[in-house]
Amino acid sequence: MLESLNIIRWQDILDILIVAFIIYHLMAIIRGTRSVQMVLGLIVVGLVYFMSSILDLVTLQWLLKTFLSSLFLIIVIVFQQDIRKALTQVGKSPFQRSSDIAEKDLDEIIRAVFYLSKRRIGALIVIERETGLREFVESGFKLNAKLSKELLISIFMPVSPLHDGGVIIHKGLIQTAGCIMPLSQSPYISKRFGTRHRAAIGLSEETDAVIIVVSEETQEISLVQHGALTAMHDELTLTNTLRTIFLPKNGSTAGWKQWLGMS
Repeated sequence: MLESLNIIRWQDILDILIVAFIIYHLMAIIRGTRSVQMVLGLIVVGLVYFMSSILDLVTLQWLLKTFLSSLFLIIVIVFQQDIRKALTQVGKSPFQRSSDIAEKDLDEIIRAVFYLSKRRIGALIVIERETGLREFVESGFKLNAKLSKELLISIFMPVSPLHDGGVIIHKGLIQTAGCIMPLSQSPYISKRFGTRHRAAIGLSEETDAVIIVVSEETQEISLVQHGALTAMHDELTLTNTLRTIFLPKNGSTAGWKQWLGMS
């Protein structure tokens, strides 16, 4: 027993910790998505292949061996969105950079959101962070206009030709409107949520953007981030939440904690 412990090097311990860290974060990324069922399916296929080898089922073993020989390619195709999301997160800087949106801009957004909510006007507002949203920007109409409550309201008015899409805010500017967002395919989303909420969740699953959704049916205001939807019941809650995200008091410390998963 003692001899086996002496064989273990510090490199082996570091190796195990790194692999465990990677596996944990991969599981966190695919949690709550269809990828969980896909992973279970691949595990079942692997178990069947193992059993076919033990029972000497030649035909089944050949069939599964042919399938598993292309396993790497299958994983890339099936999990392409999750792989892209993981690589995007790896590419982020662990340091908290200065916020690209000022407090007055957040106030304009909050005032517009509650104005729209009271009048049962739906809205989808995306605030860009570190992950670029160029592919979604190109699906809409470029404005590059100064952010204001009045302009946001006019965009989402039912008579506006841009009201069905989403608005992307970049560095305090309404960069584009009428954008098409990817719909989430998660089976765990409540049936009461429509296309607008699915689009918000779908975008948040692929990027680190903060999305605000206003429901025209229920007047509910929701904040979506990292695939999670949180109801904002009043103006104070939304204000405090946005300020915590975009105007952190302890810049560099908060950045490291977020990167390490401590916050």
